[in-house]
Formats: sequence, C-alpha cells, structure tokens
Amino acid sequence: MKILIIGNMGYVGPGVVKRLRNSWPEAELIGFDIGYFASCLTHVNFLPEVQLNKQLFGDVREFPAGILKGIDAVVYLAAISNDPMGALFEDVTLNINYKSCINIASLAKDSGVKSFVFASSCSIYGEGGDESRTEKDKLNPLTAYARSKVYAERDLEPLAGGNYTITCLRFATACGISNRLRLDLVLNDFVAGAVVLKEINILSDGKPWRPLINVLDMAKAIEWAIGRNTDSGVPFLAVNTGANHWNYQVRELAETVAGIIPDCSVTVNKNAAPDKRSYRVNFDLYQRLAPNHQPHYDLKTSIAELADALFAMNFSDPDFRESGLMRLKVLTGLQKSGHLSNDLKWTW
Repeated sequence: MKILIIGNMGYVGPGVVKRLRNSWPEAELIGFDIGYFASCLTHVNFLPEVQLNKQLFGDVREFPAGILKGIDAVVYLAAISNDPMGALFEDVTLNINYKSCINIASLAKDSGVKSFVFASSCSIYGEGGDESRTEKDKLNPLTAYARSKVYAERDLEPLAGGNYTITCLRFATACGISNRLRLDLVLNDFVAGAVVLKEINILSDGKPWRPLINVLDMAKAIEWAIGRNTDSGVPFLAVNTGANHWNYQVRELAETVAGIIPDCSVTVNKNAAPDKRSYRVNFDLYQRLAPNHQPHYDLKTSIAELADALFAMNFSDPDFRESGLMRLKVLTGLQKSGHLSNDLKWTW
C-alpha cells in the first residue's frame, strides 16, 4: 500500500498520518505540502512528519504528475480552509480547493490510482434551517470556501468508475487538539477564550446550528474511505461525515465549555445580524456505511482534552485571535514579511 497525503502539514494532517501509520504499519506514506503552516507546531514532542516515509514540498497548482507513479490512494486535504481566508483569497481558494483537486484527481486516474479521498465540508448546505440535511438535499453554499467544495464534488463525480473510487467526506466542523492547532474554529475558539480570558464572547445571537467532529475522528473516516468496499457498485460517494448527536447550536457549545472550565462567563451579541450559516446535518448514511469507523469522541471529552493541552502549553495570550494560531494571520504575516505573493506563492 502506497498512500499520498496532499496537504498533510495543516490541522488535520498530523492525525491522519498517525492513524494511517498505526493502521498500515508497512504502508509507504508520502506527504505533499506547500508548507504554509509547517512551523505552526503545538503540544508536540516530535515532528509529526517523521511517521512518513517521505515529505515532499510543492504547490498543488503546479503538481508534478510523476509523484503519482505507483500510488494506490490519494488523500486530498489541501485547502484554503475557512471563510475569512476564502473571502480575502477567493481566486486562490478556487484554484487550490477546486481546480487543482480536479487536475490531480484526473492525473491520479491516468496513473492507475485506485482510491481518491476528498475532504469536503458540511458547510455546502449553507442556510439549512432547523431540518437535518441529508445527502439528497439541495446545496446552498454561501461562501467561497463552501462553493469550492461544491464545485470539486461536482467535477470529481464523472472521474469515478472502473477501478477508480472517489469518496467525498462532507465533514462536520472540525474541533479538538492537533499537533498543528488552529483556534479559528468555533469550539476551539470558545475553549481558548475560556482558558485565557475566563469568558466566551459569541459574536452571533447563539442560535445557528453547527455539526462538529473531532479532528481525530476525521482521520478515522479517511482511513475508512481509503479502503471502503465498492462491491455495491458505487465508485463515487459523497457522504455526510460525523454523528447525529454532534449537532449543536452555538450557544449550547459555549455553555458546555463554561460548564467544564471553572469561572467562565458567556456573553451573546443580542444585536447581531442573523448568521445565515446555520445547518443541522443527518449522518445516518455514514453510520450505515462505516459502522466500525464511527466518531469516538464526544463534546465534553474534546473540550477537556483541548483545555488540558492549552494548560500544558502554558497558553496565556489574551490576543490569541491576532496570533499564529489563526490561519489567516499566518498567511497575511508571511505576505507582510515578503515571503508570500498576493496569490500565495513563495517569493524566493
């Protein structure tokens, strides 16, 4: 087994590498990453990439097809990965998240790759209301990030077939500890605020719905997708990936964090404009297809582990939303220092 993990040096990648190495100890694991966030290491005793056989550096927009020779499975994690970054770098978002994904998936098919796994997102449901969205429901992407995932899914589908399986995992919102931690995610932000500020400030009215999934359970789903059984004649699959009991309103998340971390208050912006990005998601299909790869973590465990890790890191920055733990700040900082161009290419 030879697996290429594209975009492995972000928030999700370290957990994926560890999971695949434990599950397939004899596999050849290769990473490919541009390195934007390579230095954003947190709560780590060793470089996560030492569990790879090889780490390659490069830009997915200029991907060398020769890397795919002999590869059995490709995991595509590369992305400009949230709405604020997508708003500022819209063209780059479409090029990395969508166009480069389709190009590499096509090259992979030509090279004899058997399985292509794409990290999609439940954000494609957009303004979903209170009804749980299933895979058959209409998509309503509201941001560049969400649109990039919709376009990628659309153009991946016709590539699947024959001996080539494509799986689009529509992940719930990620959370939890990672060796490259991000705090620009709703639950992670709330836990960080509770730890260092003793308060959680909800910028909305607290009513929007969000499904969540621990980042390590995302790795478990990717493992399943690489080897999923295609005897049923379903070479292309787009599946909501998470668990039904992980659907929460934003205020519920904040109040749960406050119940675990002592002396923490919660404030709600009652005058906030309605946040249209509100969606509940139904995960019955994933539960049926992957009974042995269901999410293991629950909300309280994820909060406690994240808080413990932050305390162990001596995390104490009250201005953490302006720090390198926010992915947008990393990119704009590299631009200001002259290392990245306007289209996020290295300048040397």
